[in-house]
Amino acid sequence: MSLSIRNQIPGTVTAVASGEAMATVKVRLDGGQDLTAAITLEAVKDLGLAEGSPVRAMVKSTEVALSTARVEGVSIRNQLPGTVSDVTTGGAMAAVKVTVDGGELTAAITKDAVDDLGLTAGSQVVALIKSTEVSLATA
Repeated sequence: MSLSIRNQIPGTVTAVASGEAMATVKVRLDGGQDLTAAITLEAVKDLGLAEGSPVRAMVKSTEVALSTARVEGVSIRNQLPGTVSDVTTGGAMAAVKVTVDGGELTAAITKDAVDDLGLTAGSQVVALIKSTEVSLATA
């Protein structure tokens, strides 16, 4: 199956916490970072997810925000430190590639945000991703 989602990072499930309809799935990415995905309980069952399951964490580039430092006092659980490897800007939007341990993420953000944050190749950033925006696929 081919997907348009370019952000795909391999990892291993470390925990599954089930609720009535949703579950949080903790994933240790191959680079060592921890990521949380909030997915339906039905998806957990359909994918057969359990501790030790190999998965790919997938996130659309439009769902990746960038910061120049970790952000405290926010509900976003997934904060992955990385280094900007490339910035491609257009008239209004930009694609920012960020190398994180174990993979690469692309963030689609406004050109104004790139300018305001002073992002260039080599900039240190933190990729911010809500757990509800992380999809999982079995590896």
